[in-house]
Amino acid sequence: MSLKTIKKILSVARGEQPADMVITNAKVINVFNGQIEESNIAIVDGHIAGIGDYTEARAVSDLMGKYVAPGFINGHVHIESSMVDVPEYSRAIVPRGTTGVVTDLHELANVLGKKALEYVAAVSSHLPLDIYFMAPSCVPSSRFETSGAGLDAGDLTELLKMENILGLGEVMDYPAVINGEERLLGKIETFQDRIIDGHAPGITGNDLNAYIAAGIRSDHECVTLEEAREKLARGMYIMIREGSNEKNLEALLPLVNDQNYKRCMLVTDDRTIRDIFREGDMDWVVYRAIKLGMDPVRAIQMATINTAEYFGLKKVGAVAPGYYANIVTFTDLQSMEPEDVLFHGYLIGRNKEANFTPRVDPVSRPVATVNIKPLKMKDLELKAEDKDFPVVNIVPGQITTKKTMEKAKTEDGLIVADTERDLLKMVVVERHFASGNIGRGLVKGLGLRKGAVACSVAHDAHNIIAIGTNDGDILAAVKAIANMQGGLVMVLKGEVIGSLPLPVGGLLSVETAEDTAGQLDDMETLLKVMGVKPESPFSAISFLALPVIPEMRITDQGIVDVAEQKIIE
Repeated sequence: MSLKTIKKILSVARGEQPADMVITNAKVINVFNGQIEESNIAIVDGHIAGIGDYTEARAVSDLMGKYVAPGFINGHVHIESSMVDVPEYSRAIVPRGTTGVVTDLHELANVLGKKALEYVAAVSSHLPLDIYFMAPSCVPSSRFETSGAGLDAGDLTELLKMENILGLGEVMDYPAVINGEERLLGKIETFQDRIIDGHAPGITGNDLNAYIAAGIRSDHECVTLEEAREKLARGMYIMIREGSNEKNLEALLPLVNDQNYKRCMLVTDDRTIRDIFREGDMDWVVYRAIKLGMDPVRAIQMATINTAEYFGLKKVGAVAPGYYANIVTFTDLQSMEPEDVLFHGYLIGRNKEANFTPRVDPVSRPVATVNIKPLKMKDLELKAEDKDFPVVNIVPGQITTKKTMEKAKTEDGLIVADTERDLLKMVVVERHFASGNIGRGLVKGLGLRKGAVACSVAHDAHNIIAIGTNDGDILAAVKAIANMQGGLVMVLKGEVIGSLPLPVGGLLSVETAEDTAGQLDDMETLLKVMGVKPESPFSAISFLALPVIPEMRITDQGIVDVAEQKIIE
């Protein structure tokens, strides 16, 4: 901030000159003391000059008793999970009150490496949204998958030169940390003076002690209350998430009390554009917390000032003198329906509709990233053996899975899908280097009764996942993904019956947020007709290849037993 701007703000704060705008008759939510104040707000040069009896201004907005809260800050989100490019993402979430996000972009980075951060920084430089970056720590997430790029300690050191790099993103390869592997500890050492986020599902006891002792400060992977309590007691900040497929809010909310709430935050992690339009973004998480019994002011604190203070963000997270005028208004704190949204004092959203057109400098989009070896039906075969077969079991509402050993259905010496028992064939095809790697296995809990579904959104290496009732449809689905350079498809009797192209890195659409949400809704509705059970089917499918979440996954390298840290032969 320039000296001239500081002097101007001080002059308005003292009441010596008029503000650019005064908001009158506001119920201001004070996130510092947890109180609600009836007052006026003076705004000048995008900043709040003061809270008090200000009336002189070039423009006056009478709120007539509405509530004013700070703009929400999402402390852990993967923008890529929205499936829209960053400008359209901003147009979807900002009118709902989210004015800041912290993201590590490890989805795009697993495809593009450092170019992912450079691309997003370029397309977001003029958006009315604060985007803060965490350097991706796990590209790839583990040694059990083939990603399109890698980031070592040297690469991460280079990223430190970028603006808005806050620290090191979620350290997913927790076995490598606990076992003291130098390749990962070198990355942690590079960021030892900055924030280091964690990712340690189910880790307890001495292993948890070792993980935290490496310098890791937070976790967003808690599923049970007991797990969250132990991590909090050992010094971690707890990010309570409510995403499209990871729904932990109800289980974890009893953790929060008067003594520890400052060490808790609300986040979304992964949320599709369909769910953003249908339910909301951070406004939805705050609303859900309130519906589950949390005091509204506390829920807002956990979505604003707590996040800002954890990450050391300046001038955001509160409605207070010297802070940016990033605010959102509500008529009722129970329904939490966002009305006016201001970013740096400008009205950018009203009644959940964007009041801006994203300004984006000409930037070359990273497309043409899907590259597979030519496939034949024989490449998908899974030979039967006279023993039980490991099965990946989907856990409803979570991204964890369960491992079971079951007798597979066989035909002509090959394992095939068994729709009567909801045992479906799953393959993961490497798509970065045309290596020909294919992981094959069985998955239970999806519910698909016919055809096949495939997607190039497959955390975190983002190879092609295909699941189906027969190899012919699975093969057609994989080829369709390759032909459209990434996306989501459904195939029935060898024909594509639904598709959503995602050509930017194989992860993001080039269409508007509304069109993408509509296409995704059509796809998921059709999947439900075909028997699919999960509430957000593609979100559930996309995590089945992530080898850092218990208990079992399938990657392009094979079936991974996460607890045992090995490929099951």
